[in-house]
Amino acid sequence: MTVTIYHNPSCGTSRNTLALIRNAGIEPVVIEYLKSPPSRKELKDMIKRAGLTVREAIREKGTPYAELGLDDPSLTDEQLLDAMEAHPILINRPFVVTDLGVRLARPSERVLDILPAAQQGPFTKEDGEVVIDAEGNRLV
Repeated sequence: MTVTIYHNPSCGTSRNTLALIRNAGIEPVVIEYLKSPPSRKELKDMIKRAGLTVREAIREKGTPYAELGLDDPSLTDEQLLDAMEAHPILINRPFVVTDLGVRLARPSERVLDILPAAQQGPFTKEDGEVVIDAEGNRLV
């Protein structure tokens, strides 16, 4: 089973998500989406499969969201997707795709719902929050 993460190594949530995947003994396909963004079709599919709206999949913080006027509620999904294609930093992260589903892993422990293997040991996020105990049990 393939696990794919659309990753930004500068993002703590993305790094924590990648570490949780690896804590399950899985080496995922890592796509640095700022360097290799998903196609429009792939992006639309991930958003749909994750149960999100296009607007919910847009990242505001640290992006040109405000400068581009993307807070305008009259903008269509297609217009929002145009902006995400032109500025991949607007794609919220990390998206994780497995045979069990797609998640926007915010917070990072949301990825646990779609991993095909259990956690193999304890896990603590970069900020010190304990997510998995010594027996591999989810705490949050």
